[in-house]
Amino acid sequence: MPQTAHQITMTIPVIETERLVLREPREADFPAMLAFNDSPRAAFVGGGRDRQWVWRGLLANIGHWVLRGYGFFSVDTKAGDFIGRIGMLYHDGWDEPELGWHLFDGYEGQGYAVEAARAARDDYHARISAQPPISYIDPANPRSEAVARRLGAKPERQSEVFGTLINIWRHPSPGAVA
Repeated sequence: MPQTAHQITMTIPVIETERLVLREPREADFPAMLAFNDSPRAAFVGGGRDRQWVWRGLLANIGHWVLRGYGFFSVDTKAGDFIGRIGMLYHDGWDEPELGWHLFDGYEGQGYAVEAARAARDDYHARISAQPPISYIDPANPRSEAVARRLGAKPERQSEVFGTLINIWRHPSPGAVA
């Protein structure tokens, strides 16, 4: 007897902020993701991996959206420049959902990470859960800690992630001043 076909569909929200558009991941994002992976900027997010690992990461993010209803947004400027990936993740083996961010070379220091992360966090709270998320931040990454502070997060505890001792930052509850 033939098997019934199953269709998997997912509508990923598009969020516009004052300067940015948070949108779905696309195959066209792959070259910029490869360049980021090959740069020193990716040191704190597992960079320096082979091309297939980056490809699988793009596909995993799409799958994360389908399975959990949230994931990393691809972030564009209003002018259409793809500048990074920011959003919520909850991978197998992680303590709880994480708000994560990374911007590509040339886009740090302009407030984009805070603007996009706040929008992604607000979307998560509105659609998925009021539970305040965490952010895993390597203690050797003060720039990421600065983003977390600007978002109102506070260091909570340490945990081991992929064999590295990481600081866990807790974000404020929805509606809290951040």
